[in-house]
Amino acid sequence: MSFTIAIDGPAAAGKGTISKEVARLFGLAHLDTGLLYRATGARRLDGMAPLEAAQALRAEDLDRDDLRSPDVARAASEVAAIPEVRTALVDFQRAFARRQGGAVLDGRDIGTVICPEAEVKLFVTASDSIRADRRYRELIGKGVDTTPEAVLADLRERDARDSARATAPLKPAADAVELDTSTMSIEEAVARACEVIRAAMQD
Repeated sequence: MSFTIAIDGPAAAGKGTISKEVARLFGLAHLDTGLLYRATGARRLDGMAPLEAAQALRAEDLDRDDLRSPDVARAASEVAAIPEVRTALVDFQRAFARRQGGAVLDGRDIGTVICPEAEVKLFVTASDSIRADRRYRELIGKGVDTTPEAVLADLRERDARDSARATAPLKPAADAVELDTSTMSIEEAVARACEVIRAAMQD
């Protein structure tokens, strides 16, 4: 049996944390699709053309140590706006989504483009200030030299680019359940996600 859970949302809203925990609790495979674009962006920074980077992506590229850096994040958002790059990565994501035993995918266009027939669709969001604070703390914890103002500006720039792109813009699917984590703890957010998933499984 295949059962697909699509979890979308902007950066630092909590979708990655929720996705990993949901996958663990339900015994499903998990794919952070953003890593595909980060890995493609990282290879572009290495000097490779974006489409070539996407087409040549290997599993080990997803394990690079620099994929969470601000430079790679910006490059990922830039290459994600290229229609040919997105097309090159679609088949990989769709095959993963329908794997036997079920899967959880998180990203920005899972419920709208990659898996429009997903059994569960969640759109995880939070206020700009909350997301910026979360990302700032994450980066500082990793030794990245930045400021809260710079992180907030970067998030807003990425949101604008991701929402305005012609191909697969960041937006909730019409039938997605929105989950605003601004005032939620991780435990509360995961619990709410699990409620939605269990209800879908019973149906």
